[in-house]
Parts: sequence; C-alpha cells; structure tokens
Amino acid sequence: MAASIKKGDTVQVMAGDDRGVRGKVLSVDRDLGKVVVEGVNRAYKHVRPSRRNPQGGRLQIEQPIDISNVMIVSPKTNRPVRVRFVREANGEKRRVAADGSDIDVVRRART
Repeated sequence: MAASIKKGDTVQVMAGDDRGVRGKVLSVDRDLGKVVVEGVNRAYKHVRPSRRNPQGGRLQIEQPIDISNVMIVSPKTNRPVRVRFVREANGEKRRVAADGSDIDVVRRART
C-alpha cells in the first residue's frame, strides 16, 4: 500500500503536546506507524564524553510520534489536508490533496 506521508513532506501535528506545530518529516517507520518530525517531541539524551563527543552533555533529539497524529500541509492552500491517490489513464499514480492540488507523483508511467 502506498504511504500518504513520506520523508521530506511538510506536516502539521494535529494531536498531542506539540499540537499545531509544523515541521519537515525526517523519517517514517511504516512497520510501527511512526514518523519523526523536525522540532517535535524532543527529548534529552545524556551523552558521556567520548572521542566523537569530547565534551559530553545533553543532546536534544526528536522522538517518533504516531502517524495518525499528523496531516500533510497542502502546497496550494497552506492548510492541513487529507491525501488520496489518483491513477491517471497513462498509468501514472500521484498523491492529491483533498482540495484537488497535486502533491507529487508516486509512480511514473511506463514508457
């Protein structure tokens, strides 16, 4: 099944502590149904000094959130929308926002 959210999409958080925050999707885990969004659900990771990180200290990293808690932001209206898939007559498959604007092409037509 094709995924409605991909790495690099701009999404808005619809539920949780970071509700209303927009960010770019950094990664998607389809098996667990989770996404990592830039600047959302941040937690501190305590790191001891090492060669790689000589000072050590606390790093802020983004934690995954459930994919059902985010919606894609439409490029046309700049508002969160649901996504559907449309198959063209030439065999091309594309993601389309509910307002009718194209988001991107999922699969190109075979030539």
